[in-house]
Amino acid sequence: MIWNELGVSGGTALIVLAALYFVIKWAVRNGIQEAHTRMNGEKGRIRQLWDGFISENGTVE
Repeated sequence: MIWNELGVSGGTALIVLAALYFVIKWAVRNGIQEAHTRMNGEKGRIRQLWDGFISENGTVE
C-alpha cells in the first residue's frame, strides 16, 4: 500500500486521518457560525478582533 512506501504504519495513518477530520470539522463549524452571525447583521468574532486591533494601533498603511 502507499502508506508502507511512505514509511507510515497503519496506526500512525489512522491517527493522522482522525486529527485531520477533527481539524476540518472545527473549521467548518466556525465558518458556519461566522456566516450565521453575519446574516443576522452582527459583526463576527474575527471582524471584532480586527477592529480592536486597528483602534489600538492606528490605521494600516
